[in-house]
Amino acid sequence: MKYLIVGLGNIGSEYENTRHNIGFKIVDALARASTIFFEPNKLGSTATLKFKGRTFIFLKPSTFMNLSGKAVNYYLQKEKIKSQNLLVVTDDIALPFGTLRLKGKGSDGGHNGLKDIIAILGNADFARLRFGVGSDFVQGKQINHVLGKFAPEEKELLQERLEKASQVIKGFGTIGLNRTMSEFNGK
Repeated sequence: MKYLIVGLGNIGSEYENTRHNIGFKIVDALARASTIFFEPNKLGSTATLKFKGRTFIFLKPSTFMNLSGKAVNYYLQKEKIKSQNLLVVTDDIALPFGTLRLKGKGSDGGHNGLKDIIAILGNADFARLRFGVGSDFVQGKQINHVLGKFAPEEKELLQERLEKASQVIKGFGTIGLNRTMSEFNGK
């Protein structure tokens, strides 16, 4: 069985260590831990992991965050993956830093990357792993917050939370969405 795991982020060194690129950071951490490497491909960089009889195709779209739907749709079609085997990994300012929330479907929650994916796919029936980046910003300045670098106290917690997110992704593909949600949500 195949799974498409999409880490949302923006390409370019100026975005590399920003909260908005947490999707890229999570799939990068899982790739490093699994000793697989991303290669540039059409509409993004991809890496493939074989784990417990499943194939995980990781995607970091090169279309920029707000246009992620085109890359997601392309790889779902190319790899013949059903949307129930799609997991989108993204940042969430409504969650405290490091909090993980796995959902089977839902709205875009004001996230432009999710908004574009939903528009291109024509539905919101896919799983998403939201990684809390906190809401410690002045009202109206959320762009500065999500495009800002991690604070020192966030950096200390980040590695542990990246590892936990990797476990969630593997669980999604091996024990299923519902069991994974029960085991990991809010932890």
